[in-house]
Amino acid sequence: MLELHVTPRDDLRNILDNLTEPAAIYLKKGTYYTKVEIKKSNVVLIGEDRETTVITHDDYAKKIHKDGREFNTFRTYTVCVSGENVRMENLTIENSNENPEKEGQCVALSVNAKRFYGKNLKLKSMQDTLFMAPFPDDLVLRYRGFIPQNQLYMQGTSLHLFEDCEISGTVDFIFGGAEAYFKNCRIISRPESRKIGFVAAPCHHLVQERGFNFVNCEIINGGANENEVYLARPWRDFGKCAFINCALGSHVNSELFDKWNDTERDKTARFCYFGLKSERKLSPVSWAQELSPAQATEIINDCNAHFNDNNI
Repeated sequence: MLELHVTPRDDLRNILDNLTEPAAIYLKKGTYYTKVEIKKSNVVLIGEDRETTVITHDDYAKKIHKDGREFNTFRTYTVCVSGENVRMENLTIENSNENPEKEGQCVALSVNAKRFYGKNLKLKSMQDTLFMAPFPDDLVLRYRGFIPQNQLYMQGTSLHLFEDCEISGTVDFIFGGAEAYFKNCRIISRPESRKIGFVAAPCHHLVQERGFNFVNCEIINGGANENEVYLARPWRDFGKCAFINCALGSHVNSELFDKWNDTERDKTARFCYFGLKSERKLSPVSWAQELSPAQATEIINDCNAHFNDNNI
């Protein structure tokens, strides 16, 4: 495997665009102000230190692109991963836009691949921080010719793993249709001028057995008001989320979940929880399922098996 050592003075985007073989890229600490796509498979990107190795950019949904159209959510990413079996460790990926109410969504990391592993990452933005493909089918049709095909099309399912990461945002800041596991992560809700927040916004297909799984995570108040943040709301029908053995701050609404505005997705959403530790008395919505110990253990075992898989 090719080994490269990169500093902020180097052109990281050009390096990634011109890879011809699998590579391990080591980033020296500093700020990399750039927008990059990792198209090559089997790339490892490792920062010197999570807090001081920062890839940052500032695109936002309502910004006008050079093609004359708005960026839209899915072109605002700071880092996009479209290559398979990419691994990232020990760095921060940030979209520095902090006004989503006026300027729209602002993605930090977009994972548009089937297999991805992140460890000790810090993902920071406001609305729509982390996207994990696949897209909902209706958006695949809508964005054909607008989003590059290598980012948009995906047959089958995907598996995305995040361990010991810190992910922060305000509205729907973990969203998409991947089978994803968040193990020992810190999930931080930042202050939101609209006075409401949502951690996860899943869009899974009905045939998917697993959706977003948060295991042993801390759901932390990073400045939100008490009771104003929901753990999840379904971006499309059949969205699936599990929160297991997670600690909740007082910013989490006692009902835990929201059905998404004036929809009837409460009839199809597959949201569940087990072993939550909360600073307030919880009164979960009736359409969410409290798992049995056996059901929770099954998800935990699946989670651990994926992280122990040397193929990722």
